[in-house]
Amino acid sequence: MLQLNQNVNNIIYWLSINQDKLQYIWFLGIFYYYNFGTEDNNSIKAFELFTKAANNNYSIAQVYLANCYYDGYGIKCDKKMTFHWCEKSANNGSIIGKFYLGYCYEFGIGIMSNEKKSAYWYNEATKSGNTTAKLYLANCYRLGKGVDKDEIKARKYYEILAEQEISDAQLELGNSDCYQNGKGVEKDERKAFELYKETVAKGYDWAKFKLAECYQNGKGVEKDEKKAVVLYEEVANDGYIWACNKLGDCYQNGKGVEKDERKAFELYNKTISQEYLNAQFRIAYCYDKGVGIETNKIKAFKLYNIAAEEGHDTAQNYLGYLYMKGEVPEMDSKKAVYWFQRAVENGNKFAYDNLAICYELGIGTNKDETKAFELYEKSAEKGYINAKFHLGYCYVNGIGTKINKKRGFDYWYQKSAADYDNELALYKLGEIYELGKGVNKNEARAFDYYKQAAEKGCIYGKYKVGKYFFSGIIVEINKEKAYNLYKDAAEGGNNDAKKFLALFHK
Repeated sequence: MLQLNQNVNNIIYWLSINQDKLQYIWFLGIFYYYNFGTEDNNSIKAFELFTKAANNNYSIAQVYLANCYYDGYGIKCDKKMTFHWCEKSANNGSIIGKFYLGYCYEFGIGIMSNEKKSAYWYNEATKSGNTTAKLYLANCYRLGKGVDKDEIKARKYYEILAEQEISDAQLELGNSDCYQNGKGVEKDERKAFELYKETVAKGYDWAKFKLAECYQNGKGVEKDEKKAVVLYEEVANDGYIWACNKLGDCYQNGKGVEKDERKAFELYNKTISQEYLNAQFRIAYCYDKGVGIETNKIKAFKLYNIAAEEGHDTAQNYLGYLYMKGEVPEMDSKKAVYWFQRAVENGNKFAYDNLAICYELGIGTNKDETKAFELYEKSAEKGYINAKFHLGYCYVNGIGTKINKKRGFDYWYQKSAADYDNELALYKLGEIYELGKGVNKNEARAFDYYKQAAEKGCIYGKYKVGKYFFSGIIVEINKEKAYNLYKDAAEGGNNDAKKFLALFHK
């Protein structure tokens, strides 16, 4: 009889001469699978033993065999066989088999993704007491995946698991979908912060990352960007790619640390080798704008393209913009529309606006003002200021909708500027009055709005105010003021201001 106090070699020997029971066949496979007391690279032997037990309906061996097929361990990787053996194990009553079958259905492993079946099998495993399945089922209720969305039920599951000190559940209780944003429970940012702290104490990097976000944004605790940087650095040093990305953002923008664009570039570059899409996008942006590295538009385009192909919505929108602009690559309005459409499918609010412009003007697609209006509306609903102005312009001029000047001007133009006190909103309002877009042309009001925008740091506003002082429209000519405003705008990246500065120096 096998005794627990035997050494590993004795156990392996005993199991090898007692292969008359399925559990012994499987158990010997475990030693080979994990290289316990065996020579390295025994994957084929482990696979053979699991196969023998699995073919005789030993359910736990079927799960391990599924893992071999999933990882390509002892056999060529085959996701369909992974699903096959998970299904066999579940049908034979294995609790862990039920969980893995749900996992296969959720993520489309060897079978078409099916959220309802995924939730069903997570529930079956949960009934048998599997805590991991309960966590995944809670996520289904939180997100409405395969079941009716029920944040209260999700929270109850998280609370049960959190009491059992399941770190993932403690984190979910504190995350943006529970205490932090008041979903399924009364909003309590302090409670979320405390839960993150508890989970950090257990060495959970994701919780430390979330704790850093709390300090950075002042959620549940006094804002402390320096403390956030310290935490991001700790997690980044442990190889956590999201933290590297956040830390890069801190260095790029001087948040809690001295601004260092080169350091930011290096941090973004660290994560690109791990196929982290956001890093690919950020590195592309660095090459595009010359942040921490010499500008390289061709390299930027290639990296934008990689991230876009993999589904990064911001990269998709940028790629559309590059095709529209026509520097690198060559202008291709049809490809621009294609990428804007891909980004829209992924919910990018800027892409809604860009695609709307294409439909409004017939760029790269058939002109469709109704479609343009609908897209502007969706972008505006998502909070994009530019789209609100475009939507207002549609109301004023009857583009894709009935003319409604009051709604278009009073609500979309003026309300956006007042509510957001936004430099871009103020600038756009100035532009409306300067050009007479749907309103009577009024240079005095235009100057006033441009001035407000300039005072808030808007480089476009500074350029416009400088232009007024240079030409003497509404105000007395003052070339010194004009020069200083053009200089500020040019230093901020305004190309028109740079051109005017060149004239000053001639």
